[in-house]
Amino acid sequence: MNEQFETLFKYIEPAKLLELGLQAMKFILVIVVALFILRLVKAAIQRVGARMQARSKTLDDQKRVETLTRVLKYVANVVILLLGALIALGTIGISIAPVLAAAGVVGLAVGFGAQSLVKDYFTGVVLLLENQIRAGDTIEVGGKSGTVENVTLRYVRLRDAHGNVHFVPNGQINSVTNSTMDFAYAVIDVGIAYKEDVDASIQVMQKVGVELAEDPEWASKITEPMTTFGVQELADSAVIVRVRFKTQPGEQWGVRREYNKRIKAAFDRVGIEIPFPHVTMCPSGTSTVELPAQITSK
Repeated sequence: MNEQFETLFKYIEPAKLLELGLQAMKFILVIVVALFILRLVKAAIQRVGARMQARSKTLDDQKRVETLTRVLKYVANVVILLLGALIALGTIGISIAPVLAAAGVVGLAVGFGAQSLVKDYFTGVVLLLENQIRAGDTIEVGGKSGTVENVTLRYVRLRDAHGNVHFVPNGQINSVTNSTMDFAYAVIDVGIAYKEDVDASIQVMQKVGVELAEDPEWASKITEPMTTFGVQELADSAVIVRVRFKTQPGEQWGVRREYNKRIKAAFDRVGIEIPFPHVTMCPSGTSTVELPAQITSK
C-alpha cells in the first residue's frame, strides 16, 4: 500500500495538490455562503411579510401578502442557488460564459418542447400581479373547485370539500371564479305552499333575517341587512321566495345554513307549510292513494 502511495505522489506534484485543495475549499465555501445568503434572504422576506400582514386592514390584503411571500421565497431559492452554482463552478476552473451559452442553447431547445411549462410560469406571474388568487381563497378553476392551499409560478394547489388535493397548472387556467374576494352573497330560495299567504310568509322571513343579523354570533359575518327579492319562481309544488345577505368573504355558506335552520323552525311555529313533492298512485280497481315522493312502489 505504501509503495502505491509513493508511486502516486511521484506523478502528482505537491503544488498541484495544494491548488486542488484550495479550489475544493473555495468551491465548498461558495456553496456554504450561498446557502447562508439564501437563509438570510428568506428570513428577511418572512419578516417583511409578517409586518405587512400585521399592517393589512382586510383579510384580502393578508391573503395577498401571504401568497406573495411564498412566491418570493421560491424565486429566491432558484436565483440564489443558481448563481451560487455558477460561481462555484468558476472557482474550480469551469468558465461561466460557456456554461451560460450552453444553457441558452439548451433552454431554447427545451422551450420548443416545453411551451406548456413556459406558459405555466407566464400565467402564474399574471395571476399574482393581478391578485386573482390568494392562499385561503375558495375558487373554481380549471374544472376543479376548492380552497387554495398554495399558489406558485407553475401551479395552483386546491383542496376540495372531500379532502382531495388538486394541482391545476397555471397554463390551463382560462378563467377564475373566486367566491371569497372582497365580499360574498348568501342567496337563499325558500319554498312556500301555494295555499299559504305569500305576504305573511315574507314577513316571517324578514323577521328571521333581522334576528339573524342582530345575533352577536352572526352580526360580524353579515355586513348588510337582508334583502328580500320576493317571489322568484312559481315551481311545480311551491312558491319560491328569494332573499339575500351580504356577508364577509367565505361566510356565505354558514349564513345560508343558519338561515335555513331558523326559517324551518319559524315556519313550524306559525304553521306555514314548506311543501315537498307528492306522487298520486292509482292502482287498478282501487281508490286513489296519495303518497310522498320518497315512497316508491315495486
